[in-house]
Amino acid sequence: MSQVKEKDTVKVHYTGKLASTGQVFDSSLEREPIEFTLGEGTIIPGFETGVLNMKETEKKTIEIPKEEAYGEVRKDLFQEVPKDQLPEEIKPEVGMGLVSQNPDGTERQLRVAEVKDDHIIVDANHPLAGHDLTFELELVEIKN
Repeated sequence: MSQVKEKDTVKVHYTGKLASTGQVFDSSLEREPIEFTLGEGTIIPGFETGVLNMKETEKKTIEIPKEEAYGEVRKDLFQEVPKDQLPEEIKPEVGMGLVSQNPDGTERQLRVAEVKDDHIIVDANHPLAGHDLTFELELVEIKN
Protein backbone atom coordinates (compact mmCIF):
# COMPACT_ATOMS: atom_id res chain seq x y z
CA MET A 1 0.00 0.00 0.00
CA SER A 2 1.39 3.40 -0.89
CA GLN A 3 2.38 6.01 1.66
CA VAL A 4 2.10 9.80 1.55
CA LYS A 5 5.23 11.49 0.23
CA GLU A 6 6.28 15.05 -0.63
CA LYS A 7 4.23 16.64 -3.45
CA ASP A 8 1.33 14.15 -3.03
CA THR A 9 -2.20 15.54 -2.99
CA VAL A 10 -4.16 14.02 -0.12
CA LYS A 11 -7.61 14.08 1.46
CA VAL A 12 -7.62 13.98 5.25
CA HIS A 13 -10.36 14.00 7.87
CA TYR A 14 -9.26 15.68 11.08
CA THR A 15 -10.38 16.85 14.48
CA GLY A 16 -8.27 19.65 15.96
CA LYS A 17 -8.09 20.22 19.71
CA LEU A 18 -6.22 22.53 22.06
CA ALA A 19 -3.53 20.33 23.61
CA SER A 20 -3.92 22.05 27.00
CA THR A 21 -7.67 21.51 27.44
CA GLY A 22 -8.80 19.02 24.79
CA GLN A 23 -11.32 21.60 23.53
CA VAL A 24 -12.25 20.92 19.88
CA PHE A 25 -11.70 24.00 17.71
CA ASP A 26 -12.37 22.46 14.29
CA SER A 27 -13.33 19.16 12.68
CA SER A 28 -13.96 17.97 9.14
CA LEU A 29 -16.02 14.95 10.20
CA GLU A 30 -19.36 16.62 9.37
CA ARG A 31 -18.16 17.88 5.99
CA GLU A 32 -15.75 16.98 3.21
CA PRO A 33 -12.18 16.08 4.20
CA ILE A 34 -9.51 18.72 3.68
CA GLU A 35 -7.58 18.34 0.43
CA PHE A 36 -4.07 19.74 -0.01
CA THR A 37 -0.75 19.10 -1.71
CA LEU A 38 2.26 18.53 0.52
CA GLY A 39 5.03 21.06 0.09
CA GLU A 40 2.80 23.94 -1.08
CA GLY A 41 2.67 25.60 2.34
CA THR A 42 -1.13 25.86 2.40
CA ILE A 43 -1.44 24.24 5.83
CA ILE A 44 0.53 24.50 9.05
CA PRO A 45 3.90 22.70 8.94
CA GLY A 46 3.18 20.32 11.83
CA PHE A 47 0.00 19.03 10.16
CA GLU A 48 1.85 18.36 6.92
CA THR A 49 4.65 16.55 8.77
CA GLY A 50 2.05 14.45 10.60
CA VAL A 51 0.45 13.28 7.35
CA LEU A 52 3.78 12.35 5.73
CA ASN A 53 4.22 8.55 5.41
CA MET A 54 0.60 7.76 6.36
CA LYS A 55 -1.22 5.02 4.40
CA GLU A 56 -4.80 5.26 3.09
CA THR A 57 -7.40 4.59 5.81
CA GLU A 58 -4.71 4.96 8.51
CA LYS A 59 -5.72 6.88 11.63
CA LYS A 60 -3.39 8.51 14.13
CA THR A 61 -3.16 11.32 16.66
CA ILE A 62 -0.40 13.92 16.42
CA GLU A 63 0.80 16.66 18.75
CA ILE A 64 1.85 19.93 17.10
CA PRO A 65 3.85 22.43 19.15
CA LYS A 66 2.85 26.08 18.63
CA GLU A 67 6.11 26.69 16.74
CA GLU A 68 4.92 24.27 14.01
CA ALA A 69 1.34 25.57 14.14
CA TYR A 70 0.45 29.29 14.36
CA GLY A 71 3.49 30.43 16.35
CA GLU A 72 3.75 32.52 19.47
CA VAL A 73 1.41 35.42 20.18
CA ARG A 74 3.15 38.47 18.69
CA LYS A 75 2.81 41.72 20.66
CA ASP A 76 3.45 43.74 17.48
CA LEU A 77 0.12 42.48 16.11
CA PHE A 78 -1.85 44.35 18.79
CA GLN A 79 -2.91 47.86 17.82
CA GLU A 80 -4.93 50.70 19.33
CA VAL A 81 -7.85 51.96 17.25
CA PRO A 82 -9.72 55.12 18.28
CA LYS A 83 -13.43 54.38 18.68
CA ASP A 84 -14.27 57.34 16.41
CA GLN A 85 -12.62 55.42 13.53
CA LEU A 86 -15.10 52.54 13.87
CA PRO A 87 -18.35 52.47 11.90
CA GLU A 88 -21.15 53.96 14.02
CA GLU A 89 -23.19 50.75 14.11
CA ILE A 90 -20.34 48.74 15.70
CA LYS A 91 -20.46 48.40 19.48
CA PRO A 92 -17.13 46.70 20.25
CA GLU A 93 -16.96 43.85 22.76
CA VAL A 94 -13.98 41.73 23.83
CA GLY A 95 -13.70 38.69 21.53
CA MET A 96 -15.69 40.30 18.69
CA GLY A 97 -14.31 39.66 15.23
CA LEU A 98 -13.60 42.60 12.93
CA VAL A 99 -12.29 42.87 9.39
CA SER A 100 -9.82 45.56 8.34
CA GLN A 101 -8.88 46.43 4.80
CA ASN A 102 -5.16 46.61 4.02
CA PRO A 103 -3.80 49.31 1.68
CA ASP A 104 -3.49 46.68 -1.10
CA GLY A 105 -7.22 45.87 -0.82
CA THR A 106 -6.81 42.53 0.95
CA GLU A 107 -8.69 41.92 4.18
CA ARG A 108 -7.27 41.10 7.59
CA GLN A 109 -9.17 39.33 10.36
CA LEU A 110 -8.94 41.05 13.74
CA ARG A 111 -10.29 40.31 17.19
CA VAL A 112 -11.15 42.90 19.84
CA ALA A 113 -8.75 42.28 22.75
CA GLU A 114 -9.71 45.21 25.00
CA VAL A 115 -12.32 47.96 25.06
CA LYS A 116 -11.33 51.31 26.65
CA ASP A 117 -13.30 54.55 26.97
CA ASP A 118 -12.00 56.19 23.79
CA HIS A 119 -10.26 53.33 21.94
CA ILE A 120 -10.12 49.59 21.47
CA ILE A 121 -7.15 47.26 21.20
CA VAL A 122 -7.34 44.83 18.29
CA ASP A 123 -5.36 41.63 17.91
CA ALA A 124 -4.30 40.46 14.43
CA ASN A 125 -2.75 37.19 15.67
CA HIS A 126 -4.34 33.97 14.46
CA PRO A 127 -6.83 32.84 17.16
CA LEU A 128 -4.77 29.67 17.69
CA ALA A 129 -1.42 31.50 18.07
CA GLY A 130 0.33 30.55 21.29
CA HIS A 131 -1.37 27.14 21.52
CA ASP A 132 0.02 23.63 21.16
CA LEU A 133 -2.46 21.57 19.13
CA THR A 134 -3.58 17.95 18.94
CA PHE A 135 -5.03 16.51 15.73
CA GLU A 136 -6.78 13.21 15.20
CA LEU A 137 -6.11 12.33 11.55
CA GLU A 138 -7.57 9.85 9.10
CA LEU A 139 -6.00 9.62 5.67
CA VAL A 140 -8.95 9.23 3.29
CA GLU A 141 -7.15 9.27 -0.06
CA ILE A 142 -3.81 9.74 -1.79
CA LYS A 143 -4.63 11.25 -5.17
CA ASN A 144 -2.44 10.48 -8.17
